[in-house]
Amino acid sequence: MEIIGKYFSLSPEQAVIFEKLGPLYTFWNERINVISRKDIENLYEHHILHSLSIAKIIPFKPGTTILDAGTGGGFPGIPLAILFPGCRFVLADSIKKKITVVNEIIRETGIKNCETRNMRLEEVKDKVDFVVCRAVTALPELLKLVRKNITAGGQNILKNGLLALKGGELEEELRPVKERSVVYKLSDYFEEPFFETKRMVYIPSR
Repeated sequence: MEIIGKYFSLSPEQAVIFEKLGPLYTFWNERINVISRKDIENLYEHHILHSLSIAKIIPFKPGTTILDAGTGGGFPGIPLAILFPGCRFVLADSIKKKITVVNEIIRETGIKNCETRNMRLEEVKDKVDFVVCRAVTALPELLKLVRKNITAGGQNILKNGLLALKGGELEEELRPVKERSVVYKLSDYFEEPFFETKRMVYIPSR
């Protein structure tokens, strides 16, 4: 938990909710596997802080709407929703058991600004300012699936678009969208070795 406070200023209410995530994810992950069991001990660094890295690059203004595409166990949507209570988050995943865990985490933490969708991305109709995701699929394919959801314009420091957390070598994957994309190195914001190979790719809406 201390690693979150190292990089973000939290209200007492936010700190309490983040503190709850550790026991809750440990409990639910033993029943429905949404995080690698060998990685659950790294929950706060590898999943929660990684999710919050988006906030280092774009601090969402109140009223912003965000779709978490392929949320899995609720990342990056749940940590971002805690950090930005004035924004609205829609967390979508086609796998019912994962949405079951996400719904329980939302309920047990009392998060008020999250909705869930148990459906394929092709079926999600919500119109949002940004789509966020963690390693769902290759960026060109993902962009085709979520382009319909992203509204034009925007009120934030970045124009509305796609914000994708990625790791490893990206050159091939980025080639079809290279002219439109901006790549941020997360090691510029965090000193832990885990972030040395991590990136956030931003692709604005047309």
